[in-house]
Amino acid sequence: MEKGMLIKQVALDAGADKAAVIAQSDIVLSEEFREICRSNGCGKYNRCWMCPPDIGEIARLMEQIRAYSGAVLYQTISSIEDSFDIEGMLKAGQAHAELSREIHRQLKTMQTDNLLHLTCGGCRLCTSCAKEEDMPCRFPESALPSLEGYGVDVYRTTLGTDLKYINGENTVTFFGMVLYREENNG
Repeated sequence: MEKGMLIKQVALDAGADKAAVIAQSDIVLSEEFREICRSNGCGKYNRCWMCPPDIGEIARLMEQIRAYSGAVLYQTISSIEDSFDIEGMLKAGQAHAELSREIHRQLKTMQTDNLLHLTCGGCRLCTSCAKEEDMPCRFPESALPSLEGYGVDVYRTTLGTDLKYINGENTVTFFGMVLYREENNG
């Protein structure tokens, strides 16, 4: 089975609502996302090891993404009471983070190499990031960096797929992406 299709199936089996294999050329990157991160709307800038500025310079991260041949973009869609249901949004974000970690665990057990796994902003593995205590990351093998922190324009990346960025009233949607390299067998 082609690596992209295998990763897509792992994501769906783990509980993603939808997933799509996308070509490298369909991943839209923008340095503007570093400025968005710097504005700190989510409260994680310089407070989480898996978010900017600690994950590295944006140009280097975007170059790293371009070194992969393709990706699987996956999403979770959760119902919330209304657009002011912050508690529901946080709960859905945590559920997505747990799904991302499950996908990550399954791919590691399959010994699938040459992957880069990115998920929704803020790692969410620990209740409080060790960065806030001036300590190193507690779980560097399990912590997952942010899509936006790497400069991925999720909205524009979804446009060529059947994944919708907005999935209707009273829903919240989160995304993750597993980038892969195809092995050359010849």
